[in-house]
Formats: sequence, C-alpha cells, structure tokens
Amino acid sequence: MSSSRRSRSRRAGSSPLSSSISEDQITELLSKLQALLPESSQARNGAHRGSAARVLQETCSYIRSLHQEVDNLSETLAQLLASPDVTSDQAAVIRSLLM
Repeated sequence: MSSSRRSRSRRAGSSPLSSSISEDQITELLSKLQALLPESSQARNGAHRGSAARVLQETCSYIRSLHQEVDNLSETLAQLLASPDVTSDQAAVIRSLLM
C-alpha cells in the first residue's frame, strides 16, 4: 500500500464505513462488480482485471446504457399500445410490461 493511501486510510479511520470495510473486501466487491459487466466491456479494456476507477467507470457506463435501453423499450411498447392493430389482450400485456 502506498504511503499516501495509508495516510488517507488513517484520516478516514474515524468514519464508520471505512472501519467496517477492509481493502480485501473492497477488492472482492470490485471483482464481483466487474463479473457483472458484459464480457465485451472487459475485452474492450484489454484486461480481465482493471483498476477500481476503471471498474466503477465501466459500471456507471453500463448502467447508463441499461437505462437508455429501458427508455427505448418503454417508448416502443408505448407506440405499440397506441397502435390500432393491438387487441385488448395484447394491450393488457403491454401495460403490464410498462408498470
């Protein structure tokens, strides 16, 4: 561990969160988080393990893309619902997907 990192750990030592999560636990959580990212995201970085900052950046980017995908799918379902060709049974299914 670098000396600057140790000094930050000591300064942050009074915080309940910093004392309850060890560096090993953080490393494990980052590894689990990275495992949730799509393989293409990991391959694009050219490595299976990245820095904590890289994992968090990729995770945020992935979450933003998922939000965009949900928005796009919701818009598509709303358009289908507005279509005159949709039966009442189909409309009920679409409504349940939008909830």
